[in-house]
Amino acid sequence: MNLRKLYFDYKLEFVFGAVLIACVCLSLWLARYIPIRMYGGLSMLMNCCIVAECLSCAWIMSRHTKGLITRKVWIFTLLTYAFFASLLLFNVSSFVDKPDSGLICMENWEMVAGNFLLWLFLLYPTFVLRPGWMTVSKALLQGVPVLLAFTLDKLFAIDFRFLLALYPILLLGFLVSYIRKYRQWCEDNYSSMDNIDVQWIVRYIIMYLLDSVLFFSMCFFATVPIAFTQQWLLLLMIGYSTEQILYRGDPWAAVSQTKPDMPEEKEDEEPTVSYEEYRIILEEWMEKEKPYKNSDFRLMDLRQILPLNRTYLSQLINSEYGCNFYQFVTRYRIEEAKRMIQADPDLKFQEIAEECGFSSPTVFSRVFARETGMTPREWTVQIEKQGTPPPPIRVAEGS
Repeated sequence: MNLRKLYFDYKLEFVFGAVLIACVCLSLWLARYIPIRMYGGLSMLMNCCIVAECLSCAWIMSRHTKGLITRKVWIFTLLTYAFFASLLLFNVSSFVDKPDSGLICMENWEMVAGNFLLWLFLLYPTFVLRPGWMTVSKALLQGVPVLLAFTLDKLFAIDFRFLLALYPILLLGFLVSYIRKYRQWCEDNYSSMDNIDVQWIVRYIIMYLLDSVLFFSMCFFATVPIAFTQQWLLLLMIGYSTEQILYRGDPWAAVSQTKPDMPEEKEDEEPTVSYEEYRIILEEWMEKEKPYKNSDFRLMDLRQILPLNRTYLSQLINSEYGCNFYQFVTRYRIEEAKRMIQADPDLKFQEIAEECGFSSPTVFSRVFARETGMTPREWTVQIEKQGTPPPPIRVAEGS
């Protein structure tokens, strides 16, 4: 992957991860001063907050599901976690202390329960990262090892702590491998990554990874600082994730929803003419109607003029322009922005961003810099100095 593109795409996630790691380290240091005998009451309070947060977030989310399966999966996750966290409130074994060692006693069944709950929080990203492929049955199969470990723990006196702690991290590794494919799928269907916000899934995985590492540590060395840090991190993860899921675009909309004015998609549809003829029709439409000015413009909108299904529309863009749909539309938006700047260098970038289909001036500046190698301000200054603009990007030939 191009390092410059990787930097522009995920620089905020690197900052997010660094800040969160710093907060976790600070928490581990400060929590050393919490007396272990007081932790029982504090832990119950934290669990009450987690239960209340899960229930309230699930209620809010249930009011805005919009028929999307990913949001229903998140509601299921919150309600299930709230149920198990409620059971822990009535269990005193978690609060039995060992004053001499400063450790918190964790039973084997509690480790299995923790493993199950970590798997539970992988359901949402599993469904998101595999749009249209992941099903409920496939997701549940991932929980089989947890049930197997629980059964073996009851039948044999075997220490499964290492396997229990390692399994969520192993599952996370598989999910990370899907991020690039997920981003590619989004770029094949949407013209704006800001609407989908692929990056927030990365932030979710960062929070989950830190929580998994803390759980791994607790399986072998359960101390107050680790337990306290894991609890507040979970509170943050639940609240932040609910906000993101609620207010961010969902890629499943491209699978489960179709605009009323569009013909029904047929999987056996085949091109009736050559891609070259479709290309001419597409370019004339793009130049005349300028649909790319709509920030919600997506691949299936091309069906207004082209009688092709999703697969063939994607193949048309890939074969004729050597790029995906997101890159194709971005080039038109950048060219439109260049024309506007050249016509009136005094235009505010906010006006240009709105007119060209970008969701914000920040997104416009970031994309412009990535595509041209200079910021809009630098490009404007170069025009004023030279009197002529730098060579434009040829949309038909790719960047």
